Amino acid sequence: MDGTYHDLELAWKALRATRDLRVREVACVGAPRTLLCVEVGDHMLPAIALAAGIHGDEPAGPWALLQIVAEGGLDPRYTYRIWPCTNPTGFQAGTRESSDGVDLNRTFGRGGGSPEAKAILTANRDHAFALSIDLHEDVDAGGFYCYEYGGGELGRAAIRALDAAGLPVDPMAETFDLAGPLTDSACTRERGRIIADQALEAAAVGGFSYTMLLARRAARHALTLETPRQSPWELRLEMHTRAVAAAIAELSKASVKVTD
Repeated sequence: MDGTYHDLELAWKALRATRDLRVREVACVGAPRTLLCVEVGDHMLPAIALAAGIHGDEPAGPWALLQIVAEGGLDPRYTYRIWPCTNPTGFQAGTRESSDGVDLNRTFGRGGGSPEAKAILTANRDHAFALSIDLHEDVDAGGFYCYEYGGGELGRAAIRALDAAGLPVDPMAETFDLAGPLTDSACTRERGRIIADQALEAAAVGGFSYTMLLARRAARHALTLETPRQSPWELRLEMHTRAVAAAIAELSKASVKVTD
């Protein structure tokens, strides 16, 4: 389903009656709004950070996160910190920017350049994550693709899962050229996957994103998932849910290999 931010908020709070999770509201200092923060699992387990909705005109990510949790799709070997929608005013208005007219995904450097970024960075302080996944959409994409930081094969595992399900994966030719100022000198690209250096990318796009900041400071591995905004709703939800599950499964496999 697609719906308002209020609908999304109520749906998350309703899950408390059926799932073992904790939902709280984190204040955005200096702004009359809060962010939902959801915690799932035993905090003694390795942690994974999940987030969506940093751009309000990319609605599939927030609803996909809700679907994953509602359907019991999280690997119980991890604990999760989930930010269901990091730009509630933009989500409500259907705009990329927040109600302040700011692209929040460029405001995560230097302690946070927006009330939302400051709230997230403060709440995440002293937390370390085995993996961070941020769910996005791209209006120009012809299929799924991802940005990957920290090395590993998590992005490729997500692509394999989508291929197995017959879902479209972007070849990253035309889409890459339309995506913005990032160039081949600052990253490596292949079908469905961009491997970027956080510092070079931040300089190219004009600021640290949520994922880049976590990859730099708090997350061993980090992914930004992009689904094609022009594709049907259910297809986009399926892409996100399959990609998240595959990335976490690959992380678990890699962890087993290390301990062995």
